[in-house]
Amino acid sequence: MTRHEIIVGTSSDMSVIATGSVDLIVTSPPYPMISMWDAVFCEQDPAVGEALLGGDGMEAFRKMHRILDGTWKECDRVLARNGFVCINIGDATRTIQDEFRLYPNHARIIQKFMEMGYSVLPDIHWRKPSNAPNKFMGSGMYPAGAYVTYEHEYILVFRKGGKRHFNGAERLVRQKSAYFWEERNEWFSDLWDIRGTSQTHAGTLPGRERNASYPLEIPYRLVNMYSVEGDTVLDPFAGLGTTGLACMIANRNSIGYDIDAEIARAALSNMDRGVDVLNAVIDSRLKRHLEFLEGLSDEERSRCYRNTHYAFDVKTKQETVIKIDRLCQIRKTKSGFICRYDNSDSLQDGDFNT
Repeated sequence: MTRHEIIVGTSSDMSVIATGSVDLIVTSPPYPMISMWDAVFCEQDPAVGEALLGGDGMEAFRKMHRILDGTWKECDRVLARNGFVCINIGDATRTIQDEFRLYPNHARIIQKFMEMGYSVLPDIHWRKPSNAPNKFMGSGMYPAGAYVTYEHEYILVFRKGGKRHFNGAERLVRQKSAYFWEERNEWFSDLWDIRGTSQTHAGTLPGRERNASYPLEIPYRLVNMYSVEGDTVLDPFAGLGTTGLACMIANRNSIGYDIDAEIARAALSNMDRGVDVLNAVIDSRLKRHLEFLEGLSDEERSRCYRNTHYAFDVKTKQETVIKIDRLCQIRKTKSGFICRYDNSDSLQDGDFNT
């Protein structure tokens, strides 16, 4: 059983969450110096607006990040030792008083987590290709006046303390939570080519005419990469609850915070999906594994191991006890959901034929 909650409030004060009780943080905060977020930052610190009106972009950049620093400090309090933090962030390009420049959000966040004593791990470039016909900025075909077009964002990865150790029953849960060999090769690549998602829901705060959600595939990968079943995952900037939705599918607990009550209600609505819809994500994952097996040569197949739960082949011994529990019940609560899972064994590979 897992629990999932959306809390309305500022994530710089998450006092309802016990110290050290969160195993993983997966989030995408407001991006400083992206105009759609100006009002949100100004609401929290009017000096941000003064800096923008005064044409001091770097001062506005610094003040916006000081607001985010309050959340990162609180995240540090609630995160367990050896826990991970995964932050999706994009750099900003903006013209202020006729000066066009880059505002390096990812570098500023890395600096903050280094100051807090975190280990900075290799990051991921999430490539978001654009089909816009006139996406290039500057002087067109003439040199010394055009600018590189950004089509990627960063997924920063930090670890608090050293490696996490698993003992006793925890080791069995970790083994059951393993990912497939071909998933490891794709997920732990430094380049993810994943299209973005629609951004249609509006909030009540000024400037939030649209949300800035990432696609489900992003948090679903990260949750499986950096946590085990039964862990608690926090998203301090919950938006439409996409991280919580990924946790419902992945058999992890989740807590989401959003400062905007209207967005929080939209998150609960977005997460309110049927068992069959969420299980389809699991089924798709298993089908992709079977497709991978079909592409192996007879010689490669002869060197495979056998998964004890699904009775299909896997590439490594570490995959032999993988079992992805399907949801069997989702119950709504006042502020979220409770999910129950089917713990039955022995689904055959024929159950997932493509």
